[in-house]
Amino acid sequence: MSSLSRELVFLILQFLEEEKFKESVHRLEKESGFFFNMKYFEEKVLAGEWDEVEKYLSGFTKADDNRYSMKIFFEIRKQKYLEALDRQDKAKAVEILVQDLKVFSTFNEELYKEITQLLTLNNFRENEQLSKYGDTKTARGIMLIELKKLIEANPLFRDKLVFPTLRSSRLRTLINQSLNWQHQLCKNPRPNPDIKTLFTDHTCSPPNGPLPPSPVNLAVAAVAKPTAYPPLGAHGPFPPGTAAANAGALAGWMANASGSSAVQAAVVTPSSMPIPQNQISVLKRPRTPPTTPGIVDYQSPDHELMKRLRPAPSIEEVTYPAPRQQAPWSLEDLPTKVALSLHLGSAATSMDFHPTQQTILLVGSASGEITLWELTVRERLLSKPFKVWDMANCSLPFQASMAKETPISVTRVAWSPDGSFIGVAFTKHLIHLYAYTGPNDLRQHIEIDAHGGSVNDLAFAHPNKQLCLVTCGDDKLIKVWDLSGRKHFTFEGHEAPVYSICPHHKENIQFIFSTAVDGKIKAWLYDNMGSRVDYDAPGRWCTTMLYSADGSRLFSCGTSKDGDSFLVEWNESEGAIKRTYLGFRKKTVGMVQFDTTKNHFLAVGEDGQIKFWDMDNTNPLTSTDAEGGLPALPRLRFNKEGNLLAVTTADNGFKILANAAGFRSLRAVEGPTFEALRTPVSGAPVVSATAVSCKVEQGSPARPPPMLNGVDPSKSRIDDATDKTKPWQLAEILDPVQCRQITLPESSDSSTKVIRLLYTNSGVGILALGSNGIQRLWRWPRNEQNPSGKATANVVPQHWQPSSGLLMANDISGVNLEEMVPCIALSKNDSYVMSAAGGKVSLFNMMTFKVMTTFMAPPPASTYLAFHPQDNNIIAIGMEDSTIHIYNVRVDEVKSKLKGHQKRISGLAFSTTLNILVSSGADAQICFWSIDTWEKKKSVAIQMPAGKPPTGDTRVQFHVDQIRILVVHETQLAIYDASKMELIRQWIPQEGLSAPISSAVYACNSQLIYAAFRDGNIGVFDADSLRLRCRIAPSAYLSQGSQGLPPLVVAAHPHEPNQLAVGLTDGSVKVIEPTEPEGKWGMVPPSEAMNSRTTSSSTTSNHASEQLQR
Repeated sequence: MSSLSRELVFLILQFLEEEKFKESVHRLEKESGFFFNMKYFEEKVLAGEWDEVEKYLSGFTKADDNRYSMKIFFEIRKQKYLEALDRQDKAKAVEILVQDLKVFSTFNEELYKEITQLLTLNNFRENEQLSKYGDTKTARGIMLIELKKLIEANPLFRDKLVFPTLRSSRLRTLINQSLNWQHQLCKNPRPNPDIKTLFTDHTCSPPNGPLPPSPVNLAVAAVAKPTAYPPLGAHGPFPPGTAAANAGALAGWMANASGSSAVQAAVVTPSSMPIPQNQISVLKRPRTPPTTPGIVDYQSPDHELMKRLRPAPSIEEVTYPAPRQQAPWSLEDLPTKVALSLHLGSAATSMDFHPTQQTILLVGSASGEITLWELTVRERLLSKPFKVWDMANCSLPFQASMAKETPISVTRVAWSPDGSFIGVAFTKHLIHLYAYTGPNDLRQHIEIDAHGGSVNDLAFAHPNKQLCLVTCGDDKLIKVWDLSGRKHFTFEGHEAPVYSICPHHKENIQFIFSTAVDGKIKAWLYDNMGSRVDYDAPGRWCTTMLYSADGSRLFSCGTSKDGDSFLVEWNESEGAIKRTYLGFRKKTVGMVQFDTTKNHFLAVGEDGQIKFWDMDNTNPLTSTDAEGGLPALPRLRFNKEGNLLAVTTADNGFKILANAAGFRSLRAVEGPTFEALRTPVSGAPVVSATAVSCKVEQGSPARPPPMLNGVDPSKSRIDDATDKTKPWQLAEILDPVQCRQITLPESSDSSTKVIRLLYTNSGVGILALGSNGIQRLWRWPRNEQNPSGKATANVVPQHWQPSSGLLMANDISGVNLEEMVPCIALSKNDSYVMSAAGGKVSLFNMMTFKVMTTFMAPPPASTYLAFHPQDNNIIAIGMEDSTIHIYNVRVDEVKSKLKGHQKRISGLAFSTTLNILVSSGADAQICFWSIDTWEKKKSVAIQMPAGKPPTGDTRVQFHVDQIRILVVHETQLAIYDASKMELIRQWIPQEGLSAPISSAVYACNSQLIYAAFRDGNIGVFDADSLRLRCRIAPSAYLSQGSQGLPPLVVAAHPHEPNQLAVGLTDGSVKVIEPTEPEGKWGMVPPSEAMNSRTTSSSTTSNHASEQLQR
């Protein structure tokens, strides 16, 4: 806000105070944040009006702004808590403790515990530190002194504690001066004018009645004006510029033609761009020949634009368009319900729906990769990782920047209006243009080294009926390119990096709006005559502009450096703000994103929610948190029909919200189309490994899921939370008829064992790594028996191989297969698998089985692989020599080498919530490492049973909450709290399940744990209590002659929490599911509930575990 506008607020505050509008005074103080009224604050504190105290404070700061603010809010809430205890209102005290004070526990947990313990005392004064607490009035007074000191020291209150010195009734004085000036300009001034209104300019009527209107329109610039004070903008934070041409209204902005304007001739020089003469027809009424000397009336589209970019309202009355007839609507028209959730390997940075195929979504990510999704089948159609197409044609500065290790991200993806081209902008110099001819055909069209530094935005436009690409960047330029890569225009004029562009047209006039990071808004015609508009955007920082779908209404949304967000509609005929939308948080970190749909709704991602407005109402219409998991400032994009809304999630993915029509469009899919969409992505380089994973969910966890050897245990929609209240009975599955199962075809091979087993992240296949170093893949078909195409025990999958007949065979040259330790990790988009079997690590293309690259040749051999959850190119590699290498795939370099174990690494798991890497080894040790510094935080030895040596492979896997971690050793299952690095509970094999554990994993929702034992038994455990829920005996899934071939590894389906798969020593793979009506493990039918076998087996519950819990 300009300094003059700020001063105007003080004048209004003075006026309201003088007129005794007390509530309005304090509300304006809070909403403007310009003046903190300490006297009012003191009154509310001493009166104990705590809600009003915090509400008033919220206009100036919030608890997490700085340490002073935190202390202010803590003292207020602590006093409120103590007063509730003093009144013996324990219920209110508990409410305050949980709702108000809990937020401070993350900063001082011990203090929070101490405050909590006050609930146990009859009188909190029994606490030594509170023994001198007096009565409530005295306590409030003491606290107020402390609060005043904190406020005065807080930099956020600087210059806000003193009201400026003003003469009384200053606003009235200024209005009187204005009226006097208006009276001096009257043609027939009367000695005692009768002024009855301030709503219109004053003029004195002549003695014989009003004169007929003058046929000549006087240009505003021709009227002399006082120069002492520049005029205040009538619509908020936009003081007009000094040059008449630059003071033009911001979009005139291309709306209806209005009265004549005075414009500097240098600005309205006729356009050099060849434009059809019929653009003259845009006038809505006859032109009045100018009579003001020095004003040139150019018959050019340039002048038509400038008529709309006029310097001030004309004396001639403006005619506004008739109100549009809106179709009836309801809240049900908004896409607010989660239809599905898809996961990426890195954060989505830009999204755009196909203009005609409403369920095809283009996504650009922070890794530099673009992916194309068909939402009806929940599948990735193809992906294009970032690579330079032709380095020789790139500029030397770009080639130099590529030598640096900073990653390249996508800043913007956009479809051409007809959907035949895709434009991609990157954070370094380049834009890529792809030709799109079908779901599986995305061809490189042209690469352009467009800008110095980042290309911040791009958009398609049709100047002179020719499809072009408009770009802007950090070099402060806007450029226009044709599709052959030839540059047509370069627009210079911004003094800061250009943040966004908005090409548009009104009738036959094509133009571009641009915004820069200094908050300047400019408008350009397709010529070389410079900008036609120079304005400050609300907030004076990063702003995006968009038109409504029919092009009739213009909106902008942005954020100031202080974190204030603005969503406004512009009056196109006046170039001023028409309305400002309410409902934002006071402060945010970053830039808010928005979109429009159906000529009726606005949507903004802010405060971890999607907020919706009716375009004609400044108050929010509704909001949704999309079932949780959204970042603070989610990005969003509507499809053209407005029935689907894509929003980014905090776990590096995105959700699709839909209304009823959107849900119908997502169900409209034919089976054959699905198979046609599954095609290989040719020429994909190594950098795309782990780029994307597709997971179908109707809800997703709020935190990004970890991976255990490539298995992603993200929470599925099927939620077993209610199971905890059910009286589960231990079930024993002894016969094949008691469960559903299948043996994967062509999996039996007596010459090899299944040592590693993974489901694909999409849930449509299983990948097995054998002891011979060869990987095999099975995929389930989509058909009438299996409409979802997901892995199921009801349908036999296909043993999948490419037409070339290639095998996914690891490098085993010089390897002793009896001693090697294989490892495997799957990219999140199921496109690549990385594995090793004692030799080099190989990266395979999952569609062609071709080896894309190899690295990390032994010795030492690689024994475990895990992808970094936030950087697709970083891999943690556990080694035979007990070290962990943090390896960058892109530059083929080991960035860090972690040392802390004594024997080989056997497990790795990342937690982005705790920002740690957890490792486990054959030394039965667990190490915790900081992801930021790669320094070891702590090392913990697992608690071994008596008489057992501390050796043997140990595996780790995070719970979906990213805090608890499952530790698997042949002697035990254990749950640790990774935030405290402490053991929570432990289960040790005992009667009924006494054999060593060979493998164990969480179910996808982390409600169950599946454990395989070396005697062939499989245990299903409750993940929280580690109590045995179900035992699957070898006789239930192994044939009579193969019961001596126990499972070596178990895997859990990524979406179905009650499906598991086991890999056996004979090379076969079994998929097993329960048969109960509810489809859950552990529910025994009533007829079998009294079976003595069940009763006797109940002794397998873990008594040691129960003691731990007690």
